[in-house]
Amino acid sequence: MKFRDGMWLVSQDHTVQYAEEVFTTTSREDNKAVALLCPTRKIFSRGDTLNLATLSVEIEAQFDGVISLEVTHHAGARRLGPDFELYPDGRPENKGEIVKSSNSKGTTISSGALSATVSGDEHTFDVRFHATDGSKTLTSLLNRSVGLAYSPALTTPKQVEDLSAHKHYVFTQTELGVGESIHGLGERFGAWNKIGQNIQVWNEDGGTSSEQAYKNISFWMSSRGYGVFIDTPDKIDLEIGSERCCRLQTAVEGQRLKWYIIYGPTPKEVLTKYSILTGKSNRVPAWSYGLWLSTSFTTSYSEDTVQSFVSQMSESRIPVEVFHFDCFWLRAFHWCDFIWDPASFPDPAGQIKRLKEAGLIKKVSVWTNPYIGQASPVFKYATDKGYLLKKTNGDVWQWDLWQTGMGVVDFTNPDACEWFRGCMEQLLDMGVDSIKTDFGERIPTKNVQWHDQSVYPSRMHNYYAFIYNRLVYETVQKKFGKNEAILFARTACAGSQRFPLHWGGDCESTPAALAESIRGGLGMGLASFAFWTSDIGGFEGNPPPWIYKRWVAFGLLNTHSRLHGSNSYRVPWLVDGSSKEPENCTEVLRHWVQLKRQLMPYLFAQSIESVANGWPASVRAVALEFPDDPTSWYVDRQFMVGSQIMAAPVFEEDGSVEYYLPPGRWFNFWDGKEAQGGRWIREQYGFLELPLFVREGTVLVLGQAEGKDGFGYDWLSSGGEVRVYGGGTGDQATLVDTEGNKKGVLEVGSDGEMKGFELLQGDWKVVKLD
Repeated sequence: MKFRDGMWLVSQDHTVQYAEEVFTTTSREDNKAVALLCPTRKIFSRGDTLNLATLSVEIEAQFDGVISLEVTHHAGARRLGPDFELYPDGRPENKGEIVKSSNSKGTTISSGALSATVSGDEHTFDVRFHATDGSKTLTSLLNRSVGLAYSPALTTPKQVEDLSAHKHYVFTQTELGVGESIHGLGERFGAWNKIGQNIQVWNEDGGTSSEQAYKNISFWMSSRGYGVFIDTPDKIDLEIGSERCCRLQTAVEGQRLKWYIIYGPTPKEVLTKYSILTGKSNRVPAWSYGLWLSTSFTTSYSEDTVQSFVSQMSESRIPVEVFHFDCFWLRAFHWCDFIWDPASFPDPAGQIKRLKEAGLIKKVSVWTNPYIGQASPVFKYATDKGYLLKKTNGDVWQWDLWQTGMGVVDFTNPDACEWFRGCMEQLLDMGVDSIKTDFGERIPTKNVQWHDQSVYPSRMHNYYAFIYNRLVYETVQKKFGKNEAILFARTACAGSQRFPLHWGGDCESTPAALAESIRGGLGMGLASFAFWTSDIGGFEGNPPPWIYKRWVAFGLLNTHSRLHGSNSYRVPWLVDGSSKEPENCTEVLRHWVQLKRQLMPYLFAQSIESVANGWPASVRAVALEFPDDPTSWYVDRQFMVGSQIMAAPVFEEDGSVEYYLPPGRWFNFWDGKEAQGGRWIREQYGFLELPLFVREGTVLVLGQAEGKDGFGYDWLSSGGEVRVYGGGTGDQATLVDTEGNKKGVLEVGSDGEMKGFELLQGDWKVVKLD
């Protein structure tokens, strides 16, 4: 939203007023916050204090490295909910303090490593955020950087008496440094560096090839070692170097805007502090890392189809860990009444039991969404009970987009929550292990009334994702235990990382869509989402075999891996017509599933570390590991698998790929050959490989490629291989069991020998690469 017409003129559609100076600075009694009174014109005489707006700016120390700033125009406006659940695991001690500068003009508020200094110069608005030790300036709020706006433009100040025909905005403009790049804001599929973009933080069902996003997270990260969390679930409009090239503008409709600036100084430390604010991902079970196979969306499935597919996968030595029943486990026009379609699945509980007992699958997942179609008798039941969102006149809110006459379950109604939870429990009791929580993006905001009348409709739009997924996640936790719960969720907002897992939505079966998905995963990782994946092969369309195989390689290097499509099957032999050529789809899928199973000791240990620290375990940005390398902030076609392995997917049919190796000494995973980093490399790869490099100093524990116990096998007792890359004294690997318990450390001793080897049971060999 641009409030100006270039540098010199205000937009003809807006009236804009800026905080022109800091008139008074008042310290709070506890000495942890300051309040600034900022008139919208410079005050040279007593008469200047009349007939003008003022903005109040409160700057508060939160905890070490975190300071909040809240701008308020009219303080009498009600503070309607919902609000993000901040500090879900407890708030750290606040050791903030206020220090007057030596010349008695300026005021500095410090919160551990981060400080904000308010200039004491007369007739000036100037707030600078910097490292407390003075080593680094992060960003600033300078001249005309905080303000309010009306739209359409006012013709007289008296129009403010009734704003029913106007919108009121509050905005800030933080300075962007030369060469600074901005990243994050959720699962966004466009350019990873957001400089030059206008972004609206507003959940939409728009696919992966648009400016819209299913998962809008009101947090962005700067390459300068800080991030900003915007504390509202309402719509946020960001002009990121796109209205003024040197500024990042944040605007919200309403009377208040609050955000938190978070200083690392490293990006991983920024994420850890952000996760303290909004929450950390919970752990996920080891079995969930295995291959998920879906019925897809509109493909025709029955019990016989399911049986034949999982049987052939087993015969092909491709274990299916989870079988997923997508939408049409339900009857057409009856979504979601939680009743299996008797024509296709006459005995669902029995079928699930038979599949598990035969060892063809380990777990089962089913699809749901938070809407009720009018054709189902459940719609009348939910209407009569008051479980559906209503219009302000008392009617049930309905439309025909997606499901005929559908209503939206009102999760602000405790009775509706209990009913929905009971529906989930019935599924879990019949043998279902996981729920795919689809949809929840297009939540209406106009002419609606929620059961909880203290919430504001536009603030519910994004926040609905949180309450919907929390309800289902906690239901699964109640059934299986705290760390055995997992979802497959599509929509999210800040804090939703607490309810894993999330996937990337509807992508096409093209190389461009594969690249879009990688960028989406990178963005999610920069919001403390530890776990993320995409639909292998693409959701829309029929992937040509080469795209399918390249996406398999990418998807099996995510924490989670699902074969899922829209109108075509995703079993490998149907993609390439049961080809018997070398590196056919079946062979390629088997190869990458087996590799992932080998990597489980490493992958699971990395996930435990990631959860503890608020870091991504899946599709981790290279910049998180190499923040001082400028190139790493522009690399968006590759990613880190945990902290020690770098992967670069292939996007060309002929197998050619260009990738960047960050500075340092690297080793090719496939042949162990050494490569020097700090450079771009162009190579060609077959379908059984892609650029996969291990950092010097890595001790990599590899388990078994195959076994009857699936991905939750006891890898510390299975036997396998320990690879030592570089072999420096003190290089180590943390050993974690399938329950996520730390069992000890393997470490290279001063004599070059491995210490802690007795922690591994079975037949192991050590391979030293140097």
